Amino acid sequence: MRVLVVVMLILGALNAPVSAQIANPELETCRSTGLMALRERDPSIKDITFDVDGMTVAKASTKVEDTPIKTVVIGDVYLEKGKKDTRRTFLCLIGEKGKVLLTFFTEK
Repeated sequence: MRVLVVVMLILGALNAPVSAQIANPELETCRSTGLMALRERDPSIKDITFDVDGMTVAKASTKVEDTPIKTVVIGDVYLEKGKKDTRRTFLCLIGEKGKVLLTFFTEK
């Protein structure tokens, strides 16, 4: 029974949303990399704002092909284009040594 409780606590901690008060280097790394990628396609995008209370930063121990995935970030972001903000779902995969492997934004 104790093992089950410990496992549930660990799993809950891995999937807990990131608090707005906690500085999170993974979020900033994904934000800056995603913003650079978006600006290459659409220079009118001024900034990205995370819905920090709804973001999930989960440690991972998996691979895509032979590439290790260490952290998965997923949640809603707002793209700032002039006076208009657009909500999108955001996914970021981080590999070894904190390298961003993928940033993905839904279209709508």
